[in-house]
Amino acid sequence: MAMSTAMPPLPRAMLIDMDDTILSAYGRPEIAWNTIAEEFADELTPLPPQQVATAVLAFARNFWANAEAAWRMKLGEARRLTVRGGFAALAADGHRALSDDLADRLANRFTTYREEAIFVFPGAHDAIDAFKARGVKLALVTNGAADMQRAKVERFELTHRFDHIQIEGEHGFGKPEERAYLHAMEALGVTAKDTWMIGDNLEWEVVTPQRLGIYSIWIDVHGDGLPEGSPVKPDRIIRSLTDLVPDQP
Repeated sequence: MAMSTAMPPLPRAMLIDMDDTILSAYGRPEIAWNTIAEEFADELTPLPPQQVATAVLAFARNFWANAEAAWRMKLGEARRLTVRGGFAALAADGHRALSDDLADRLANRFTTYREEAIFVFPGAHDAIDAFKARGVKLALVTNGAADMQRAKVERFELTHRFDHIQIEGEHGFGKPEERAYLHAMEALGVTAKDTWMIGDNLEWEVVTPQRLGIYSIWIDVHGDGLPEGSPVKPDRIIRSLTDLVPDQP
């Protein structure tokens, strides 16, 4: 029987990321920071909310580019630190000094806003169910704190959909450590050649998995394309998990 050349057949196993792969969670932080700054506009005056949001976002991006993995377990604290850092940068440029109390309230509101705004991408549940129905072994592999990530797994009805759920804060290791992928494959009883990794982070879901021999699929939910000059070359790029569901049962 002729196989379609458009897509390889489904693998024995898939390792699937959660945030911004199954759930719309933390993508587009600039929109979120601008929204929150607007809510606090009266307290930020005379500084325009957009200027404050830009300063906080710049500090946050630099912070996360260099942050140790332990900060992923302390998101709330990290956000308070980054807002204070953004405020300090504005003050250093000669703008009005904004208080630590205001920084902390802004950061805490950002955290609740992000939690409130999370939703399951359209078709994601159905796609996962389709993989499972076709006999694919499934592992959810997510970084982050145990309580926060487990709450999302429960809230968005992911528990019964996966054969193995691996949360960084529960296991004591996470992506891009090699053992994160090796442990998940061991739990499913598969090897790299049987496995696909799917997620939105090029370092976590492409670079290390490819080194281990895993077929690595980057999900580009916003259609932004690879960063200019990116040396990372995913085995495949998709916009949605639904792109991986075969046309025929």
